[in-house]
Formats: sequence, structure tokens, C-alpha cells
Amino acid sequence: MKKRIDLFCLKHPDFGIPNLIRYLTIANVAMWILNAVNPRILPYMMFNPYYILHGQIWRLISFVFIPPSTGFLAIIAFYFYYFIGTTLEQQWGTARFNIYFFSGIILTVLYGFIVYFLSGMAVSLTAQYIYLSMFFSFAALFPDMQVLLFFIIPIKMKWLAIVDAVFFIFGIFSIPFPANLLPVVAVLNFVIFCGEDLLRMFGGLKRSSSTINFQRAAKKVRREQASNLYHHKCAVCGRTDTDYPDLEFRYCSKCVGYHCFCEDHINSHIHFTE
Repeated sequence: MKKRIDLFCLKHPDFGIPNLIRYLTIANVAMWILNAVNPRILPYMMFNPYYILHGQIWRLISFVFIPPSTGFLAIIAFYFYYFIGTTLEQQWGTARFNIYFFSGIILTVLYGFIVYFLSGMAVSLTAQYIYLSMFFSFAALFPDMQVLLFFIIPIKMKWLAIVDAVFFIFGIFSIPFPANLLPVVAVLNFVIFCGEDLLRMFGGLKRSSSTINFQRAAKKVRREQASNLYHHKCAVCGRTDTDYPDLEFRYCSKCVGYHCFCEDHINSHIHFTE
């Protein structure tokens, strides 16, 4: 599944909404302010299959805009959402980040309807665990990056992800069924996209150490380029020197193989390991 997603993103680098997390953060802040003015608004925004099937179809998407908290802690959450979401989009590209986030929404919606049709229970859901799963993705990519918790306490992302995992586990055992399985749905989405990075972070999957013959690889790339109308193509966003003549392209010596990247992704891409 992950390889198919990567292949789709490579072929469709412009797919999705650029700066998606910016719009989501703005919508969350707006909803947080509206709730402060009228606390009765949020219950009408939550995902609930019963009300959706009775005409309130806005709930299919409005639950994504519900803030994680109605208090001051929401401001800290908004900052982390924006910081992590922006970094993930820069690392993955717009297409992959959009697929990641919207697949989390689709899995949540499917879970809500499946529970409703099988048990008749219409549970109200939010997107809290979809946002929190981004912490796992960020920690898998940058486990040793240090951030300031509450803007004061320095802590590495991998330890913050462990705290996040404890919160997920606590939710599974403390929240009434069927809402308690939402953390599992969010983790499933994370595993599809970042399972390999998670294993690598904990040493279960090591990077390939095989020696690459760059001269041979370069010849292969030049043969492929000869049959195309460009000389350089970014392995992340797919932009070429033909479409963007002013863009600089470079090859990464840390990747396994001979891969070209544009100036926007040469320092921020995930290194090829095979």
C-alpha cells in the first residue's frame, strides 16, 4: 500500500491542497472562538451517523474543525499542529500529506458508519486522534529533534511520541465503546504511511549498507533521460528542468542509488534506502 501511495505521489506531485494544515488550523481557531461565544455550537459539528443520515451532512467534514480543547491548552495544540503539519508536508510533499490526513478522515467516517449499521449505536466523534497521529509520524521521521514542551521544557520528539502513545492507550481503556477504538483507527493510518520509519527509529529496520556504483547508476539515469524531454527531475515533487528552467537540481550522495532533487527538497527529503 505504501509503495502504491508513493508511486501515485511521484506521478501526481500537485495533487491535494497546498498548505492544508494552515487552513485546518485557522478553522480550528475559528471554531474555538465560536465555542467561547456560544458553547452550544460544537455538538452540532461532531460526526454522528444518525444525524448525517437525517440531513445534517455537514458533519461529514465539520468534525475535523473541532478544537482539541476549549481552554488555554488549545493554543499550544494549535501551534504544534501547524508546526508538525507544515514540516510533514515539506518532507513528504503536498500529495502525500493530503492523502495521509484525508485517509485518516475516511477511516474515521467508515468506522463510525460501520459501528452504527452493525450495532445501532450513533456515537459522536471528533478528529482529535487524527491530529495526534501526526506526532507519531513526525517522531518517526525526526526522533532526535528537540522541541520546547509548553515553550519551556526541551524534549526530544521520540519521548513526546511515547507520551502520546500512553495517551492513546489510556483512551482505549477509558473511553466507552465504540469511541475507544478511534485511537486504533488513527494508529492504523499511521502504520500504513510510517511503519518502516517507526521500525527504523527503534532499530528494527536498518538502512542498507551496500555500496552503490554511482558511475553505473549515473549512466542508467542518463539513458533514461535520453528518452525524455528533460535532464533533471526531482524524486519528491516531480518537477523537471524543462518545466522549471530557473530551478536548481542536485544529486544526493546519502541516498542509496542515484537520485535527483530540486533545491526545495535536496535538504529535506527522506533518503532512499533501496
